[in-house]
Amino acid sequence: MSNAFPKNSSTSASLPDKQPDNQPDNQPDNQSPNIHSPQPSAIRPAKIDWQMDDTGNQVPVSGEFGDVYFSHADGLAESRHVFSAHNQLPKRLTNLVPHQCFSIAELGLGTGLNLLATWQLWRELRDMHPHLATAKLHFITTEKHPIPLTDLTQILALWAQRAPELSVLTAQFLAAYPPLIAGCHRLNFLDDNLTVDMWFGDAADSLAKLALDTSLQPVPYIPTPYIDAWYLDGFAPSCNSTLWAENIFAQIQRLSYLGTTAATYSCAGIVKRALKDCGFEIKKVKGFGRKREMLTAIVPMPTDLTDVNNNAHDHANNRSADSVHTVIIGAGVSGLLTAWSLANRGIKVTLTDKSAPLAGASGNPRALLAPKMTPIHHVDEHLHSIGYLYSSRLYRQLNKEAAKQNTAPVLELTGALDLLIKANIGTEQIADYPDEMATTLSLAQAQETTGLKTQDLSENLYLPQSGLVNPQALKNIILTHPLIRFQQLDVSSINEMESCVRVEGSNQDKGAMTISADNVVICAAFESHKLDRRIFDCRKIRGQLSWFTPTAAELTNLPKVPLKYSGYCAAFTAQAGDNELNGVVEGAAHLLLGASFIRNDTSTDIRDEEHQISRDKLVTAIPEMESVIPADSSLWQGRAGVRTQTPDYHPIVGRLAQSQRTWVMSAMGAKGYALAPICAETLADMMLGSFAPLSAAMLARLSPNRIRLQTPLN
Repeated sequence: MSNAFPKNSSTSASLPDKQPDNQPDNQPDNQSPNIHSPQPSAIRPAKIDWQMDDTGNQVPVSGEFGDVYFSHADGLAESRHVFSAHNQLPKRLTNLVPHQCFSIAELGLGTGLNLLATWQLWRELRDMHPHLATAKLHFITTEKHPIPLTDLTQILALWAQRAPELSVLTAQFLAAYPPLIAGCHRLNFLDDNLTVDMWFGDAADSLAKLALDTSLQPVPYIPTPYIDAWYLDGFAPSCNSTLWAENIFAQIQRLSYLGTTAATYSCAGIVKRALKDCGFEIKKVKGFGRKREMLTAIVPMPTDLTDVNNNAHDHANNRSADSVHTVIIGAGVSGLLTAWSLANRGIKVTLTDKSAPLAGASGNPRALLAPKMTPIHHVDEHLHSIGYLYSSRLYRQLNKEAAKQNTAPVLELTGALDLLIKANIGTEQIADYPDEMATTLSLAQAQETTGLKTQDLSENLYLPQSGLVNPQALKNIILTHPLIRFQQLDVSSINEMESCVRVEGSNQDKGAMTISADNVVICAAFESHKLDRRIFDCRKIRGQLSWFTPTAAELTNLPKVPLKYSGYCAAFTAQAGDNELNGVVEGAAHLLLGASFIRNDTSTDIRDEEHQISRDKLVTAIPEMESVIPADSSLWQGRAGVRTQTPDYHPIVGRLAQSQRTWVMSAMGAKGYALAPICAETLADMMLGSFAPLSAAMLARLSPNRIRLQTPLN
């Protein structure tokens, strides 16, 4: 391998090759190719065997590779010795500057013990050092055969007994543990400024998907992300050679930088030679327990910066000075979630809207969180699946915050049943998914779950993690963040300068107003193009949602869970504050029907004929509802909004061409509450120079500058 760290480079590694302009961004979501390997199959979970360790405790052993998950002597002590101590983490983490992000990459999640040990260390250091309050730890881990939750719970219960200091973290980790689905699963532990990205699938493919720079023009104040410390913790090379293969070390080389360290329990010759070929200087040190030796390694600094701890990541220092304030234009779901992601990274946000938060298409009484499914061999590059799983975790996390504030929950976990009338997947393909994400109910189970009596439900998709999002509750929690300030502003112009960007407009109370910031993010849906002509002029689709208050008799015969067909229906009970946005009766039950789909219509008046369209969709799909849903819709309520859609159905996320400080997040279509959270995380990572939870190929598909957006719509 060639050395990626040129001898004459004292401050930066050579930039990676740019992402080609012709990335395959024009394919439907369920046909997105995996550019790194043949299409992956479903994840095969780890098979766990058990052995007795040196202290008489049962310890897990890999049934696939016949190797132990951790030392028979003391797995936790081994993790601290090998990975924390010999990556110099206590000192390096203590030396972080405000807002700096430290990235660790692990090969082999296993039982999660390395993550838990690192998390505990990070907590202790943050308690002792107040200057770490805004610093962030990013833990990226890969696993081809993740351990099923039941087995993992059993394994970590043993550690909770042996190491009580891990019990609280273990509970949080298990509560957030994702279904065993290929792709990246982002877990955010906001109280600790810890982000965990779990990439399930082949490690070489996963590492290859980590994007270093997808922009057409690098920006000096945005650092290129790299890995600060490697945990090389795969099973022994003699047991699992694939985690020590050349393609793995090629990615380690690509993702490392001057001062990057690595540690591993292994002293095998293949490991030593590969690390040397990657540009690392290696050293043998005392191993843990029975192991006489282990390896530690570092990409050497130039002679004037020999101490890795002095490499405070120059561009990370810039981050605290150059990215402290962002203006967001548009306070729908995209703007709200972007504000949330940035504020949780310590960035001050001014969130603006020409009228009020959720005044547009995002302000419906409820949003159904239910994905458009895809065959499982596409799932790792399927934005709907990745977004749905992340959104569900985020909203459940926010429910805890709502409980603390004694306010309405953000997500009501109802489950949802898809009748597969308009779907890209059949029951045989659904069977490939873990049941906790998607399954097919028997006819009797489906009838019991829905309350439907005569409908043929033998073909169905049940989504146990689906539910109803309360936009008002979400908005209220986001706007309580101390770094987020809402400002009513009808923006007229955006002027980008070398050192800042100025947003000009009018406020209904104060008149003309100008806000200066370091960055601006345009989240103005179909009006985004009016604010900046470089943003694609998307397709505009009017959608009217309808609802009514059923009688007691009607209520007993309505579906008991949300249903998807050619439209969707969902019963909900209005919570306190819901009537601030819509005509609902607090405490009363309502049935939501939606939604109409009218192209090239930006009017938002309420139309009785579209109430009827939504009713017709329901009774056509479920004839027994004909006698339940009132035919007279004159007393129904409604809300109409304009969805924004691109020709390839992918959102627009990223920095605009020929710009350093203007970003866009738009075109979520009808799936804003499923897609905006993961897209907001991605945009925040791009703005601050961190690794995103989406692949390089997916980032190219979302780019505002992609080729599919160069031709206007007819």
